[in-house]
Amino acid sequence: MINSTGGPTEGDAFDAGAGSILRQPKAVWATAGASVVAFMGIGLVDPILPSIAKGLDATPSQVSLLFTSYFLITAVAMLVTGYVSSRIGGKKTLLLGLALVVVFAGLAGTSGSVGELVGFRAGWGLGNALFVSTALAVIVGAAAGASAAAILLYESALGLGMACGPLLGALLGDASWRYPFFGTAFLMAVGFLCITAFLKEQPKPARKTALLDPIKALGHGGLASAAVSAFFYNYTFFTVLAFTPFVLNMTPYKSGAVFFCWGVLLAVFSVVVAPRMQRRFGSLKVLGASLVLLAADVLVLGYGDHTTAVVCTILSGAFIGVNNTVYTELALGVSDAPPDSVRGYPQRPVASAGYNFVRWFAAAAAPYFAPKIEDWSDIHIPFVVAAVTAVVGAVVVFVRRNALALPHSRLRSSGGTPMAEELEPRYAAQDSVTVSAN
Repeated sequence: MINSTGGPTEGDAFDAGAGSILRQPKAVWATAGASVVAFMGIGLVDPILPSIAKGLDATPSQVSLLFTSYFLITAVAMLVTGYVSSRIGGKKTLLLGLALVVVFAGLAGTSGSVGELVGFRAGWGLGNALFVSTALAVIVGAAAGASAAAILLYESALGLGMACGPLLGALLGDASWRYPFFGTAFLMAVGFLCITAFLKEQPKPARKTALLDPIKALGHGGLASAAVSAFFYNYTFFTVLAFTPFVLNMTPYKSGAVFFCWGVLLAVFSVVVAPRMQRRFGSLKVLGASLVLLAADVLVLGYGDHTTAVVCTILSGAFIGVNNTVYTELALGVSDAPPDSVRGYPQRPVASAGYNFVRWFAAAAAPYFAPKIEDWSDIHIPFVVAAVTAVVGAVVVFVRRNALALPHSRLRSSGGTPMAEELEPRYAAQDSVTVSAN
């Protein structure tokens, strides 16, 4: 993917041989389908945030807590997912996560106050963390061919879910803000049945994961750099996702259409455009440039008129799609050696949990602080802050570019022997907790 200067390398694990993305076992499709619904849950509430505020007599700051509680629990749960999955296995972890989502999404639809809804979204976040953090590893483990096709399938599920979530929220939410929650519970129940029927149990790791292992993994310089950069990027990402609906102030249908187009761009640029750009320019150059362009887009969004804000919201999906793909591959690749490696790089699944633990805190912070910043200043300043955080993410990538180079790239540049994972990335397939893009 990248060499020590940020340029592409040959024979990368993500580019090596590639079973077709479409010719996959039923277990892979069942997990990918449930992943689509899981990612739909992130953007589901976007078009109906104003409707929820009106229906529950709540302020924008209170309604934004739907994202904050969801992602705060998701972040903390990253310390638990590895502990759980290394003891009960990947399939049971997926099913436990799905069951929690079904229960709490259904309860969310019955909420009588914004406090209840925020609490149920927190439970939903725990279930989603267990599922999403495990899904990619399961897809990689069950997929036919090299991990490249599996990762692209996962990114496709992410993009499709992010695109369809706002659309489903708009279609069901036009009748009542409660219906999207019931709809998600139903779809996740279908996913539960499909995974029960088609997915075989995944092998448990030889070593059980301790609760603090993800924190210890952040002692690796490359992983810590990726996590810090992703933290600042996620603040920008979720300012767009959680705060923009209030700025646009549109009907659920119109808001859903805007974020559907946003999600389509996200999916296309994640799966089609980002890999081609990486091969041509190198991942670090692509990521740095995309972060700077996202910052410019968000700044124009905050200061433009209504039409400009709509266009910039949709356009941000392209930059977010590129960033999601590159961050996913960086976090998978920068720490891809097993824990007993003489080179000392942390185990990939544990390291990924540490990475997610850091970056999801920004997803919890942005929906909370953006309305607060507006109250303290004006409607433009939250987007100025979001633009600054995107630039800070790019600065971290530039300053720490050597640390973010893949381990086998550093080896190759020093005349060493590439790691086994470069040819067969089996560690992601053996364990249950790995990185999630969004």
